[in-house]
Amino acid sequence: MSESHRRKKQPQLVRRQLVDVAAQLAFERGIGAVTLDAVSEAAGVSKGGLLHHFPGKVALLDGLFDRLVDELDAAIEAAMIVDPLPHGRFTRAYLQVVADLKEKPGENRQWAGLTMALLNEPHLRARWRQWVDRRAGEYVGTDSSLNAAIVRFAADGLWLADMVGSHDLSAETRSALIERLSALTLS
Repeated sequence: MSESHRRKKQPQLVRRQLVDVAAQLAFERGIGAVTLDAVSEAAGVSKGGLLHHFPGKVALLDGLFDRLVDELDAAIEAAMIVDPLPHGRFTRAYLQVVADLKEKPGENRQWAGLTMALLNEPHLRARWRQWVDRRAGEYVGTDSSLNAAIVRFAADGLWLADMVGSHDLSAETRSALIERLSALTLS
């Protein structure tokens, strides 16, 4: 009996590993490097095993998208729970979660990989747009001001700058920037 038949099957771990590898490849070498062969080889999973979990590259990218968006939603919800002010709560939480990614290199690399995919894959851009529209619709009464929109756009810019390392802000300047943006959500 081969080793693969004796080892305990852990489909959730394998699925997560495949998604992690896809994100890493996209981050390090660009979305073009995310091929089924490259992912299966880097993950140490047979191509058949990969295809069992993800029937193609689109499904693999969708798996990456789903996992990261679920984690983003959970982090936003956790930040919202501790914020006592309803007006602008979602926007402040979004800003906080995005700003905190810089301190979480593993998550930031995965988001960078997904961002590369978003730029190149129209169906992922459409899914991101659906997420943005859905979340904006949920908080139309509290987070639909022009200032809230400005803060979310600034958060996206900060996120991109962090991913590509385009700005070298001191910790004090970064903190002041986030604080100023957060204050905008109150009006």
